Amino acid sequence: MFWKIVGVLIALWLAVTVIGFVLKGLFWLGVIGGVAFLATAAYSAIKGSDRKQIRS
Repeated sequence: MFWKIVGVLIALWLAVTVIGFVLKGLFWLGVIGGVAFLATAAYSAIKGSDRKQIRS
């Protein structure tokens, strides 16, 4: 019985560790994506619109 409890606690600890690692990684990927989006939008705004607009 003791080893079952220890096994469950180790499994929970591993699950929490993996989930935390994945969420932390996704957070930083989101930050990098947001910065890249803002940089692209700023570059487009500064450059101006040299393209012709498509009329529908």
